[in-house]
Amino acid sequence: MKLIGVVAALLVTVTLASAQSGLERLYVLDCGVNQAKDQARWSPGVNEGKPIEFSDNCYLIRHAKGVLLWDTGIADAVAAMPDGMVVANGAITQRRAKTLAAQLTEIGVKPTDITYVAVSHTHGDHVGNVALFPSSTILIQGAEYEWAMSQPTKPAFAATQKFEKLAGDRDVFGDGSVVVLSTPGHTPGHQSLLVVLPKTGALVLSGDAVHFRDNWEHRRVPSMNTSRDQTLTSLQRIADVLEQRKAQLWINHDKPQSAGLRYAPAYYE
Repeated sequence: MKLIGVVAALLVTVTLASAQSGLERLYVLDCGVNQAKDQARWSPGVNEGKPIEFSDNCYLIRHAKGVLLWDTGIADAVAAMPDGMVVANGAITQRRAKTLAAQLTEIGVKPTDITYVAVSHTHGDHVGNVALFPSSTILIQGAEYEWAMSQPTKPAFAATQKFEKLAGDRDVFGDGSVVVLSTPGHTPGHQSLLVVLPKTGALVLSGDAVHFRDNWEHRRVPSMNTSRDQTLTSLQRIADVLEQRKAQLWINHDKPQSAGLRYAPAYYE
């Protein structure tokens, strides 16, 4: 009952946002690709040994009260590596066709313009460029921060980085148009993002709550997730928000879906 109450309160806030929002536009940025040897790493028992390629997007959101960057993608340095960068003990090769820095310049955004960098979680293909924004406030779940800092390989945060450690949802600009949703399971402090655009309507940016459409439809849980139960609860929460808000689900790593999106310098309003 408590969760239902929280969701209901969130949806009231978001409904008001459509009339009072300061949200201006959203840019989709190409933050690389992950080429994996075995899809079954994410869909246990299904398509074992079949390769799969994941898109990896970042999103720049302009609001009257500031600018938010959602995730930072694969490290820009990978763009200069002709053969990409091999990670996950050889299971994945990361590649970048263009840098995040260059794409921001193309749309007239400097790192110092970005008020917030919100990270879905701290895996390397989502925080690869977080140190490029030393003056931005990092929005991260407290549970994620503590977990990440306990790992052998820690995220490359800038020494001067400011953090806002969240303990659940966060209405970033106070009008319900950009809301961090706590969706743990993939990692202990994973989060997704609800964005309510004036013309496009409501979107949920998945982070890695789910990796591709088939896993969403069948509620499959990757073997590397830290909690299967939390993952399934988070997927149901996202489904509830989608239904109640008539929202689109943008699955970050689903390459076929990403291929149909408009990338910067085009944008969504």
